[in-house]
Amino acid sequence: MSLLPKLPAPELPTGPWALFLDIDGTLLEHAAHPDAVVVGDELRTLLARLELQLDGALAFITGRSIAAVDHLFQPLRLRAAGLYGLEHRLIRDGPVEAAGEPADIAALAEEIEAELGSSDVYIERKGPILAVHTRAAPQLLQRATQLVEQALGRLPTGYRVLAGNAGVELMPLEAAKGAAIRRFLDLSAFEGRRPVFLGDDTSDENGFEAVNEMDGMSIRIKPHGPTAARHVLADVGEALAWLGAVSQRNLGGSTGLVHPFNRRSP
Repeated sequence: MSLLPKLPAPELPTGPWALFLDIDGTLLEHAAHPDAVVVGDELRTLLARLELQLDGALAFITGRSIAAVDHLFQPLRLRAAGLYGLEHRLIRDGPVEAAGEPADIAALAEEIEAELGSSDVYIERKGPILAVHTRAAPQLLQRATQLVEQALGRLPTGYRVLAGNAGVELMPLEAAKGAAIRRFLDLSAFEGRRPVFLGDDTSDENGFEAVNEMDGMSIRIKPHGPTAARHVLADVGEALAWLGAVSQRNLGGSTGLVHPFNRRSP
């Protein structure tokens, strides 16, 4: 990760681009419980407009399950990689490639729930991923991290621990946002486009690195410490304002996200 000063996100030049968006901390402010966040009609309208302007080359890249994303943004159903790329919806409003919960992860979740579940800590079971949210009880982040790290020794190989700004997650090694972005870029709707990725947390760094390797644009929201992202935005409000400005410029014709002769069917 780079320690170099970051530049504000610049205007996008005319040409074919693809847009990849984290959700929590990027499009929506964090809440103590993931279900406490609310999506307004203005955000739905903005995303739908950008997706149309990009001929469908827009996808969520999130740690949430796709089912949770659909519930949050209903009735809007966009392309998405959920659970850090363990789930995919490759076609707009199409079927979901889902991931189930292994028995050993289920047992671990029950153990952690028994110790921490009654102390404002939320244990989120997301198939093969176990997330322990401590935003409402920051004093328990160290203990939650310790419990998850201790579990690594008795789980099958192929898991890793990812500590975030307000919680810790246990996930398979193949759960990586960079790989999810690369998979979308192989689809016809994304072919030949340079990727733009907005994210806010340590789980997004893998995506920033992948986008940088492809000469794309990596943008971190409110970074805490070093980041591989080459641009920064101060907070969720600034990220939404930037996305809105990009969309409005495209409507005015002065800056294009979509090449006018490269429109593809969904």
